[in-house]
Amino acid sequence: MKVHAVQLDQVWEDKEANYEKAAQLVADAGVSPGDLIVLPETFPTCFSMNVSLTTADEPGKTEAFLTNLARQHEAWVISGMTIPSDSIEKGRNVSVTFSPEGERIGSYAKTHPAAIYGEHESYDAGDEVIIFPLGGFTACPFICYDLRFPEIFRIGTQKGANLFTVIANWPAVRIEHWITLLRARAIENLAYVVGVNRTGNDPSLEYCGRSIIVDPYGEILADAGEAETVISAELNLSALEEWRKKFPVLEHAREDFAPGS
Repeated sequence: MKVHAVQLDQVWEDKEANYEKAAQLVADAGVSPGDLIVLPETFPTCFSMNVSLTTADEPGKTEAFLTNLARQHEAWVISGMTIPSDSIEKGRNVSVTFSPEGERIGSYAKTHPAAIYGEHESYDAGDEVIIFPLGGFTACPFICYDLRFPEIFRIGTQKGANLFTVIANWPAVRIEHWITLLRARAIENLAYVVGVNRTGNDPSLEYCGRSIIVDPYGEILADAGEAETVISAELNLSALEEWRKKFPVLEHAREDFAPGS
């Protein structure tokens, strides 16, 4: 399966502009039926704490765009967006997944809102690690700050994940952490990791992209650099399975050292 990581210079709080940008970048990327398209965190609006704006007309408006994108390219689509929460005046920062037929097959709510930016005051945390079948792989989605918490990735692996997606608005000031942690999550879980960041600026933060696709050895298969672009790489399921058999480190984990034991 081929994956396409869409690194956008997102337009602040402008859904229509971001739909248009993404559609054009994907159209130029040479997507084939059965491929996977991945868009950044909070794709339609950027990392905005203006919940009334980000969740307006959601999830319907953005889901309609993503459904059409999936059907048009007959591809899987993973994207960030924000939706209303059960809490009054709060939302949820989610990663949603659509099948090539345009059916929504998974929705994951960020378990670790970035408190350093006050995200927890605007968006409620999720409380479940999810997995789902995707093009022969078993996918597990995470969002930005989640990357700093390896225990949730191991939960995903224990559930059967071999492909992680991490969508983000990760600031340039800590970009080396982003790259190092994505590679670490791939190495320690013997899994593919697709990290999709934004580039450009919002009113408060600078972003420098560096979306990368990492194989189970921790090798970077594709690196977007700092430009607005799409990077692509082929994911080899049989090679991943062979590596897990050859180097069965996951079977050697000490369950008696698990958190809470």
